[in-house]
Amino acid sequence: MSGYNAVLARNTGNAPKNIGLYSQTVAFSHYNNLSAQLPIDPKSGELVAGGVQEQAKQCFKNIKAVVESIDHVMDDVVRITIFVKNIADLDTVNDVYKSFFSGYVPALTTVAVAALPMNALVQVEALLSNGEGTIPNAPQAGDLVKLARNTENAPQNSLSTQTVAFSHYNNISAQLPIDPKSGKLVAGDVKAQAGQCFKNIKAILEGIDVPFDDIVKINIFLKNFSDIDAVNEVYSTFFPDSAIARAVAYVPARTVVAAAALPMDALVQIEAVVSHGDGTPPQAVEDRHGIVIKANNTVNAPKCALSTQTVAFSHYNHISAQLPVDAQTGELVAGGVKEQAGQCLSHIKAIVESIGHEMDDVVKVNVFLKNIDDMAAVDDVYATFFPSYVPARRTVGVAALPKGALIQIDAVVSHAEGTPPKA
Repeated sequence: MSGYNAVLARNTGNAPKNIGLYSQTVAFSHYNNLSAQLPIDPKSGELVAGGVQEQAKQCFKNIKAVVESIDHVMDDVVRITIFVKNIADLDTVNDVYKSFFSGYVPALTTVAVAALPMNALVQVEALLSNGEGTIPNAPQAGDLVKLARNTENAPQNSLSTQTVAFSHYNNISAQLPIDPKSGKLVAGDVKAQAGQCFKNIKAILEGIDVPFDDIVKINIFLKNFSDIDAVNEVYSTFFPDSAIARAVAYVPARTVVAAAALPMDALVQIEAVVSHGDGTPPQAVEDRHGIVIKANNTVNAPKCALSTQTVAFSHYNHISAQLPVDAQTGELVAGGVKEQAGQCLSHIKAIVESIGHEMDDVVKVNVFLKNIDDMAAVDDVYATFFPSYVPARRTVGVAALPKGALIQIDAVVSHAEGTPPKA
């Protein structure tokens, strides 16, 4: 596959130099994966002075600098993810956000987390269309169209588009448990709220004529991590959805994150990445039988009935969040954060190698830490898994992780096996 596409990692002096082991943007095929941007002044390397408004503005300035350094514009952004330290700052951050997207607005996820690197108040990341990694035997980015769509059957928001398609993917805004008719949170407990989130996602997919089982990755943000069992009960009623999916017990890749708070004081928020985007020329729905979803598990990494270790479609593999557990016993490995980080990355490596790829095919890594100050120790281990190349990266601090783990890591990998034929 490397004869068709190439991973392209780039940095610009107009955005902050990395405070860790990552590239500012990594392109492959038709997407650029940007590292999460902190409110750092690129000249001083320090956080900008002022409060959350100044910090949010700097985050978006840094994203814009990266985007423009690779000859793109902000309207090429298909998804924005905003992490705030204090959910009360959200209105201020949103005002800044709107100033960078005056017409079109991308898919959007907003969540408050326990901590951010450098004790920042806000961190912003972007997924960008028109990746420069495509050479020369695949449709070039200029031939593709971005499709931003909404349906009245799901909640609408002036700050986000419900789904933004480009190339072979639809990127769905994180869905809150909002009744689309009233615009208010649904009544009931976390089960009722989780069900409404999934109903909203399903309505969006039906609005673009895409089956629910075309979801390749689910990210669940929980206000109370103890609610996970209740949410899983609801989750199992939505996946698998179709007879074909039930026959093979297909479930998407998945990550569960403990949020410090969610918009509207919701208990749960869910986002999805969906295959079969309609952004493929000639401006018509592509031949969906030419590209297939491939779900894969290996015995060399932990298995879970609610998620697939890696789900490939088109030119990407989406890897479920990996915990630092022994694949055979399911128990946490002995030791501290270094040993746990090594175990998480060993699982990712085992999954990547099980589908015939290598760690240099990883384009994006998401790190969730119980203690944000552990990142320096994690980097010592991280460097041994990425000695010659560093993917884009996001790091956030969370209040809790399953099994009392200190760290959890997921990844996006290039060179997916879902694209036939190889010749």
